[in-house]
Amino acid sequence: MTMRIAAEQLCVDYNGTVALYDASLKLPSGCICGLVGMNGAGKSTLFKALTGFIRPSRGRIRINGCSIVEAQRQQSVAYVPQSEEVDCQFPVSVWDVVMMGRYGSMNALRIPRSSDRVAVRDALERVDLLELSRRPIGTLSGGQRKRAFIARAIAQRADVLLLDEPFNGVDVRTEKLMADLFLQFRREGCTILISTHDLTHVRDFCDLVVLINKTVLAYGETSEVFTPENLSLTFGGVPPDLLTGNSSP
Repeated sequence: MTMRIAAEQLCVDYNGTVALYDASLKLPSGCICGLVGMNGAGKSTLFKALTGFIRPSRGRIRINGCSIVEAQRQQSVAYVPQSEEVDCQFPVSVWDVVMMGRYGSMNALRIPRSSDRVAVRDALERVDLLELSRRPIGTLSGGQRKRAFIARAIAQRADVLLLDEPFNGVDVRTEKLMADLFLQFRREGCTILISTHDLTHVRDFCDLVVLINKTVLAYGETSEVFTPENLSLTFGGVPPDLLTGNSSP
């Protein structure tokens, strides 16, 4: 089985403050994995390390068996941020945003080829946004913007998708569309790592789960790792019954 992501004993610190230590995990191709932890637990730090945005002070990362530098060159990893992190007032069209997913495959002048335009059109069709492709990104609803960012990742044609709270603040239609897309990506052999606070989504369609609190506390099949005891440890001693919804009045 191909390992899309292999991280070994990652350590990351910011000006002497430890953000992540001795974090290890392996994720195979064709899986959906939930990344679960409190705010400040290291989820964003792990994403930044996997994309090459920050360099760990210790440890090693391999994407498809390659170094981060080579994975960047091959456009192997696509990152979908929360929409709040993007300046949606910037006057750029939905089409242009999705075309950004092709930049790594273009020459220095970034002149789209026919294959780039086909990739963007196909991506927009998959997220049901083709009719809005010429709209300014800032005029879209939150759910539509989220779909546009996912289309950008699709256009990149990456093997690994890192999704930061994809279901946060979206409408029911967008939530259903995204869930169906993620299942399609899994069938196509992609590895999807989803950072989420919504434990229901993890139970519903994540094959694997990573529980994180400054380090990887546990990872593996959801049915085995997603236990009340592990969740209590992950969320800093919250009683297990409160996390599973079984608390009595």
